Amino acid sequence: MKKLPEVETAKTVMMDAMNWSVMKWLREKKSVRAVADEANDAIDRFNQEIKLRWPLNLQSEFQSLTVNGKFTSGASADNPILTKIMEADDQAARARADAEETFDEAERQLSTRLAREGCRKAILSWELHEKASAAAEALIRLK
Repeated sequence: MKKLPEVETAKTVMMDAMNWSVMKWLREKKSVRAVADEANDAIDRFNQEIKLRWPLNLQSEFQSLTVNGKFTSGASADNPILTKIMEADDQAARARADAEETFDEAERQLSTRLAREGCRKAILSWELHEKASAAAEALIRLK
């Protein structure tokens, strides 16, 4: 899978941000959030582009596993690879939500400890998204 420049930039920013003081966080939090949003948007676009390259029958089967873009609980595909991809996407989405909640809480509490934890969680979420995208991309090669 290709490396997305927005994600690589965001990872670098988050690694640097883990050493910031409270004052630096207060000054930079909007730019950090913007970099993270750009990374998330890039990952989402890339993941969508990959899935649009799947054969139509797989796209249809994968889409049937969702309701309003969210995976239905307990849904499973006849194709175990699709189930694996669905679970990887779901795990990455939960990790992203966890990172965002942690950043929100860090801002409410003005906590550098929580902000650092948010950075770690954001990086983890991008890594999980990359793994999910790689699994989705592998399905293209199997067709």
